[in-house]
Amino acid sequence: MTGTPDKRRALLAGGATIAVLFLAVVALPAYFINLQSRSAQTRAAPSAVLTGQSAASQSPNRTAAETRETDAQLARVIDRTIDGGEFASARWGVHVVSLRDGRVMYARNADRMFTPASNMKLYTTAVALDLLGADYRWRTSVYAASAPDAGGTVAGDLLLYGRGAPDLSSRNTRAGASQLAALAEELYRRGVRRVRGGVVGDESYFRGEMLGDGWLWQDAQWYYGAQPSALSVDDNEITVSVAPGAKADDPAAVTLVPASDYVRVTNDMKTTGRGARPAIGITREVSSNEVRVWGEFPAGGSPYGVRLSVYRPALLAARLFRDALRSRGIEVSNDARTVDARTREDAGLVASRTVELAAVMSKPLGEVVHETDKESLNLQAELLLRTLGRERGDTAPESMPERTRLRNTDAAGLAVVRQWLERAGVRTENLALHDGCGLSRLDLITPEATTRLLVHMAQTPSADIFRSALPLAGRDGTLAYRMRNTPAAGQIAAKTGALTYVNALSGYAQTADGEPLAFSIICNDSTQGTSSTRPIDAIAALLAFYPRIAPVK
Repeated sequence: MTGTPDKRRALLAGGATIAVLFLAVVALPAYFINLQSRSAQTRAAPSAVLTGQSAASQSPNRTAAETRETDAQLARVIDRTIDGGEFASARWGVHVVSLRDGRVMYARNADRMFTPASNMKLYTTAVALDLLGADYRWRTSVYAASAPDAGGTVAGDLLLYGRGAPDLSSRNTRAGASQLAALAEELYRRGVRRVRGGVVGDESYFRGEMLGDGWLWQDAQWYYGAQPSALSVDDNEITVSVAPGAKADDPAAVTLVPASDYVRVTNDMKTTGRGARPAIGITREVSSNEVRVWGEFPAGGSPYGVRLSVYRPALLAARLFRDALRSRGIEVSNDARTVDARTREDAGLVASRTVELAAVMSKPLGEVVHETDKESLNLQAELLLRTLGRERGDTAPESMPERTRLRNTDAAGLAVVRQWLERAGVRTENLALHDGCGLSRLDLITPEATTRLLVHMAQTPSADIFRSALPLAGRDGTLAYRMRNTPAAGQIAAKTGALTYVNALSGYAQTADGEPLAFSIICNDSTQGTSSTRPIDAIAALLAFYPRIAPVK
């Protein structure tokens, strides 16, 4: 999820699942929707846009004049929702298109530039699915200068070479067993018993900065600002858990989950008397893994956890792999270190001149996209963008060959995204694309560009996979607690987006009479103390009720 500075302290160990509980459940104004007009049978009917079935057979017998009048009613209600509400002073962009006949049902500032927040993930995941395919997988390899000798000794370093796998893990999880342990096991089966060097974590597959272009330094310490390394591990994050002591003046307990010596904690937290108000501060230094915890925690209070990103995740991966080797009974003589795209070749092994001793494959790209969009995972979106740059960057060159050769991998990925949009008929001349997840404050897109992307994706072989990856209103993902008490639940599949002063929702809607729609709703410059989620959800729900909208003058 894209994060906001004012929500940082509310981001508990449960992450987006907990944070989403604070989102307002939409209450639809009675003046524009006749809830009784939609039968229980209609509410239970499967959604064509969500299941991929054709909506043509459900086409209502409305005349062209009736359709125009109903669209005009829809426009009047949306205008009243925006202009008559507390967020009228904010800047709104809305675009709604019928997937049945291509007509624009509503447009408001649709061609103006807006900050998209996590709606940027629609661009990244759509292009990755269409160009790389749902079956694409990432390979993580272990190399050495030569095969082990007869006694099982590797006469040098082992190179742990990452290619951007989003799911490389060091521990067993519900998603599967530890992949680092699997690599160690494969080496052991090949007869490796000792390494007369160390472990080199090689993240040189991606060229670029540690953080995305336009990210705020305040975001870098939190899990949603994790560094997108080609050798990422365990989501490049760690949880800091704080619990009070038994009584006042006892030191509070601070633990890392999982336990690690890679992150160092200074604990200045004190326990106060029962019933006192907690005041907890947690911060990680921008360019180190030094974490400080301070404040006051009342005795008897429930433990509190926050998810922090780790600095230099490739080095963490190398250390964890060294530990996995030793746990399996393979002796490693030296410590772990890293190599990146800026390191001289003689500072470490070069994958093209070595022997692959072991490898693991990631889960399919389709599953990664599903998780990325459902739960709004920034790191995964950034790894997808950089994978596009590596795999397809040569198809979207710069005007000067030297610039193409020297550009960063994320810039190459963004060039691929822009080229895809142009070929899909989306106007891109004014779009500002700076990252893959939407955390950048420099991203600028238009609601119309977003709906045109959605329309094009609905015509591709990846259409069903793409739609099913979007959060479903009232059902799952970041929309699990939104619109769930309305007949719109299950009829809106859309990507959420939130930054400070930014709120967005873009995706697909199924109308009451089976017409599939693509829509984009973006609210910028919303400086009110409350969230603009409620009017956004009201507009989205209107689309699900269409055409049963009470007349409004």
